[in-house]
Amino acid sequence: MTGPSDTDVTGRLLDARPERAFLVGLEGLPELGDWPADASLDELAELVETAGADVIGRTLLRIRRPVAATLMGSGQLDEAISLTRAHDADVLVIDADLRPRQQRNLENAFKGKVLDRTGVILDIFAARARTVEGHLQVERAQLEYLLPRLSELWVQFSRQRGGVGPFRGPGETQIETDRRLYRGRMAVLDKRLDAVRARRARGRARRRESGFLTAALVGYTNAGKSSLLNALTGAGVLTEDRLFATLDPTTRSVDLPGGGAILVTDTVGFIQRLPTRLVQAFRGTLEEALEADVLIHVVDLANPAFERQVEVVHDTLREIGAGRRPIVTALNKVDIAPAPDLAEYPNAVAVSATTGEGIDDLLQRLADIHKVSTVEIEVEIPYDDSRLVALFHEHGNVQDESFGQSGTRLRGAVPAALAGRFDPYRGAPLTCP
Repeated sequence: MTGPSDTDVTGRLLDARPERAFLVGLEGLPELGDWPADASLDELAELVETAGADVIGRTLLRIRRPVAATLMGSGQLDEAISLTRAHDADVLVIDADLRPRQQRNLENAFKGKVLDRTGVILDIFAARARTVEGHLQVERAQLEYLLPRLSELWVQFSRQRGGVGPFRGPGETQIETDRRLYRGRMAVLDKRLDAVRARRARGRARRRESGFLTAALVGYTNAGKSSLLNALTGAGVLTEDRLFATLDPTTRSVDLPGGGAILVTDTVGFIQRLPTRLVQAFRGTLEEALEADVLIHVVDLANPAFERQVEVVHDTLREIGAGRRPIVTALNKVDIAPAPDLAEYPNAVAVSATTGEGIDDLLQRLADIHKVSTVEIEVEIPYDDSRLVALFHEHGNVQDESFGQSGTRLRGAVPAALAGRFDPYRGAPLTCP
């Protein structure tokens, strides 16, 4: 984390040593929609393994009518617990977003650690955060998650094997103390995050003033966003075939064919049933998508569920208020999967971040967008204003350059955001004396 705090949050819900996890998938939950329960359980297994636990067994139960107290019926709960104990598992993981009361009741029945889907995702975020902002966001989200879940069993788990939270002693008095400490720490984190977000907003404002067009890579987790950023820029960003390999945003400049450049930011991946509170907790990171001039939606064609993943991404973009941004769809991994009909996706390009196939087409698509956002101008800039000439060369597309008696004559296109800075020198003749 970012250093010691009053709550002593360690950042991990799973232990440093590999825990043995038994997974329970639930068919019939309304929040699954048309997402198959077995596919969701497969994804949960990937999440748990990414978090560092060993998946030693699983079962799929059909929920006909969710039970308020435990989500599943008593017979199904007994079956899940019996299977978990038969596999000698340390932790029972439910493929659902449990209410605090449900989680406490399941822990009481299991007499052991119970995690839901959100808890596992938070654990991955805690392991993946690298920047100050990332650590702050993770700690804030974990405290909000844990606050209503503090119980004597959480105290017991932490004392036995370590874990998240202080849990210095059992009993309601200690729990109430911990709750007060958590609320105080959350208020401190909110202030620090506001300061970080304000600083990031100032950085975006400076980029807008510089005239750079901005793009954000968005997509389902592990779709290949970081690999595509590397293919576009040679940035050397960490790439792993694991869920949520990227948590903190990375921004790089990409040169466009025909002149000009665009700033491309890699953002955290989306996933089905990502709780609204987690989306809100990582608002600072997702603001890169909110503020971008164009979104590059990276789709993993090699994933059998890619069409459902596309829907999740579109739904999440609408949820965070970025649904109306211009989109270029990068249909990734055409080296190992057939490309669908491009007309079915907005502004689509078939690419392979691994082989480089289609990268030139993607760059040209971005160059076309960049061109629309530029203004054709003709100027004669005095020799004593060389910085403005440099600005034209750095951010514009110079079509003609000559040198007169009083200044440098330039014709070409500059970003619309910069055009006003050239107004005093526009309309100058281009012919040399």
